[in-house]
Amino acid sequence: MKKPTLVIGAGALALLVVAVVSGLRPGSDPVAAQQPVPIINDGPAVARLGNQQVALPELKALLATLPVESREQLRGNRGALETWIRSRLAQKTVLEQADAQGWRQRPEVEQQTRAATEQIVFRDYMLSVSQVPADYPSEAELQQAYDSGKAGWLTPPLYRVSQIFLAVNDPQNLDAVRRQAQELSRKAQAAPGEFAALAGQYSQDVDSARRGGDSGLQPLQQLVPEVRGAVSRLKVGAVSDAVQSAAGFHVLKLTGQQPAGTASLDELRERLTQALRDQRQEQIAKAYLEGMLNTATLSIDGAELNKVLE
Repeated sequence: MKKPTLVIGAGALALLVVAVVSGLRPGSDPVAAQQPVPIINDGPAVARLGNQQVALPELKALLATLPVESREQLRGNRGALETWIRSRLAQKTVLEQADAQGWRQRPEVEQQTRAATEQIVFRDYMLSVSQVPADYPSEAELQQAYDSGKAGWLTPPLYRVSQIFLAVNDPQNLDAVRRQAQELSRKAQAAPGEFAALAGQYSQDVDSARRGGDSGLQPLQQLVPEVRGAVSRLKVGAVSDAVQSAAGFHVLKLTGQQPAGTASLDELRERLTQALRDQRQEQIAKAYLEGMLNTATLSIDGAELNKVLE
């Protein structure tokens, strides 16, 4: 008796293509979302643990995989960088122990390695055949996308806040830090024009202190709850009492406010351009896969498939 053979239908083909293409979206794979850092043992060692080391080129390779903003934040956060180094050394030491026990040769590990390699090759190749033209989108296409989604371009009210921040690193110093924050608040309230000088001298938030305490325009939702409540009650030019948060004490000055409005095309240009390019790349990849499947002789052996489902 001839085995029943099923030819894949248009609906199933569409589902297959969507499932495959979705794997190309950034962030769709929680493991792939973290850029792999190559193991580089050449060059001067930044840190060592037993036989393992993190070399300077490896650390530079890590920084190179990060977005510019994240890279600059990490450069300014020595504690976070040292935490990554310690984690990397621990990972290498565990891998050393696993290799000593032949773990890479275990059948289940080899199977996962092959599957991961296939996914990497597939994703990289698909990206190469779905490149978006450099001149896409055009100004007209960008304008059309902006106009069609204009109802969604609303921006919340923005607040320009300056602060003097005093950290509480030891619970025993809580009262002393509170008194200092209250004294700085009184001084700033008596002479709001001196706030920037006080922030530059006393604030322990080094980044904003260099700018006279200015932390830029931001929506209330981005502020910690205690600060958010204080800022919402301030008038422009006014200075708050000392506000306590989990990290320490804040003396706040509202230096400006921008009402809610609609973001302009220029403000959205970069993000909208990237969104349109991502969408176009997905469309190109989908068309590539559909073309491949439509030109191939594709069939499914129903009898054999039933054996799997039984």
